[in-house]
Amino acid sequence: MGGVQGEDGQMWNRRFRPAGAALSLVLTAALLAACSPRSAPKDEKFTVRFTEVIHSIFYAPQYVAQAKGFFADEGLEVVSSTAQGSDRGAAALLAGTADIAMVGPETAVFVHNQDSPVKVKIFAQLTARDGSFLLAREKPEGEFSWTDVKGKSIIGWRPGSMPQLVAEAILRQHGLDPETDLEYIDNLAATAMVGAFLSGQGDYIQVFEPSVSELVQGGHAYLATYLGADYGEMPYTAFLATDKFIAEHPDVIQRYTNAIYRAQKYIFEADPKVVAQEVAQFFEGTDVEILASSIQRYRDEGGWVHTPVMKPEDYEKLQDLMIAGGVLEPDQRAPFDAIATNRFAEEAVRQVK
Repeated sequence: MGGVQGEDGQMWNRRFRPAGAALSLVLTAALLAACSPRSAPKDEKFTVRFTEVIHSIFYAPQYVAQAKGFFADEGLEVVSSTAQGSDRGAAALLAGTADIAMVGPETAVFVHNQDSPVKVKIFAQLTARDGSFLLAREKPEGEFSWTDVKGKSIIGWRPGSMPQLVAEAILRQHGLDPETDLEYIDNLAATAMVGAFLSGQGDYIQVFEPSVSELVQGGHAYLATYLGADYGEMPYTAFLATDKFIAEHPDVIQRYTNAIYRAQKYIFEADPKVVAQEVAQFFEGTDVEILASSIQRYRDEGGWVHTPVMKPEDYEKLQDLMIAGGVLEPDQRAPFDAIATNRFAEEAVRQVK
């Protein structure tokens, strides 16, 4: 989820064991900190504590639902925070410090395979593919080919995260070994990546909008390729809650999903410039024209799903990616029904016209 970051499990291959151990510690700490569930009379506005993997226009439907009052129409007040990683987003859910998280759906698989007595479940899908782009420091000579990165360095995302898994999968598809044929810089915080690139580090950088438009329009980089188009469709970002919260507050989950579906419909119908003006409040310091071009780019490239319903076959493609990336053992595949429910998404599609 962002971009979107995932987390690693404790039983995966040698390359990911340190990250997996860190995740286990995060989740354990979260469970120890867990508190009793909140409750509120149904006739009162319910405050939803929401956390996002990172802050990006890639998640525009969430911001549209806030800006347009779709959540308010459903009797919800959304208090937002940024987790800076799907592992931290999952930890917030397990600790009871967040009610709903917008993170990579792989998070639910990882938690499912942990010893945690509390599980998390996907109830709505947001994005349809990877939202990151590869930018080059030097203008490519002719049409970009992934073989151009051989012997070069890419500022990328941390091991086990969705952007990293997708990037490595694409590299392997083009006959490149991510470990030996190039340097994939995966030890920078998401907030430090652009600054590192501007200071001269990396031949390429893998980033999301609006950083893409800012770097390109600022003359600092050249657009090489869109990883979402190169890899194809898959559930990349979704909304999750604990199974306990869903059981105790199904009405809240339904209302939240209704608002998201309204936003999904709106973002495909409205002028990107209008959408940009409406969500600009969430991107202080970013030019509205850049936001508009970012929204247009993601819409044109098929970055968003049209409904919050997740297809089981797409979920299996996600697990295929995780296995290929070495962060999930084949015998750790989790059944769709254990990880996700389309109950609320399907009802939203029926209710919202």
